[in-house]
Amino acid sequence: VLELEPVFVIIDSIQTLYKNEISSAPGSVSQVRECTNELMRIGKTKGIPLFIVAHVTKQGELAGPRVLEHMVDTVLYFEGERTQEFRILRTIKNRFGTTSEIGVFEMRQSGLEEILDASSVFLQETSFEQEGSVVIGTIEGTRPLLVEIQALVSETKAVMPRRTAVGVDNSRMSLILAVLEKKLRIPFYSSDVYINVVGGLNIEGTFGDLGLAVALMSSAKGKEVKLERPLFIGEVGLTGEVRPISHIDKLVNEGIKMGFKNIIMPLRNKEKIENKKINTIGISNVREVINKVF
Repeated sequence: VLELEPVFVIIDSIQTLYKNEISSAPGSVSQVRECTNELMRIGKTKGIPLFIVAHVTKQGELAGPRVLEHMVDTVLYFEGERTQEFRILRTIKNRFGTTSEIGVFEMRQSGLEEILDASSVFLQETSFEQEGSVVIGTIEGTRPLLVEIQALVSETKAVMPRRTAVGVDNSRMSLILAVLEKKLRIPFYSSDVYINVVGGLNIEGTFGDLGLAVALMSSAKGKEVKLERPLFIGEVGLTGEVRPISHIDKLVNEGIKMGFKNIIMPLRNKEKIENKKINTIGISNVREVINKVF
């Protein structure tokens, strides 16, 4: 690096580097620490951006000593299933900015290409006339994102019904199921429940609670949503109330841009929306959903 003075350096991977002065094996705490220190010293004194590739475990966590995460300025995770064409770049640590930004990429024949309008990609095959299928609005970092979420509720004779969620946190799904059983008397206890977020995306936070609840009700009752091109945004509490969320203006504007006709949101968020280009429907609790949506 000192001889070539490159404009950018990629180290692949830090676990394979070693210093002869240290007797321990490559990948050990001392080797990783000393090699990273040396590389960072060169990068910072010469003003050379340094990109260090590290191994990950089967659980998706950084392999080896945790000291590496503490030493570098930024930690990025590149996520995606082999069977899916989309890849998500997430920031886990950022010493000079927010950790809540993401990048969306698509694997094509020519290689990875950035997706600037992610919502249109995730919604390109969406049908608004299918039971158990709705579109939700969520925030990834500061970026509004609209994705399709599907639910399948199937009656079973098994003692222990199956609960499978792909792209949604299992504990969040269990919470929504419990609320719907308690407040709306929907007998999920005798049904298998399957949840899938289209496109292989993982939804974090509570933005998709209302949409998940509507998808479950739609599949359980065998009814599609009667509204034209609806978008669902909102958090569901344990008492069945639909709670307001942040960044509502960004999500509404994204919905308008993507051609949605109706946005179903928490009542307290609706009171603050002044946009007249789209119909907004305020919901205060999950009971209201049945009358206003189906």
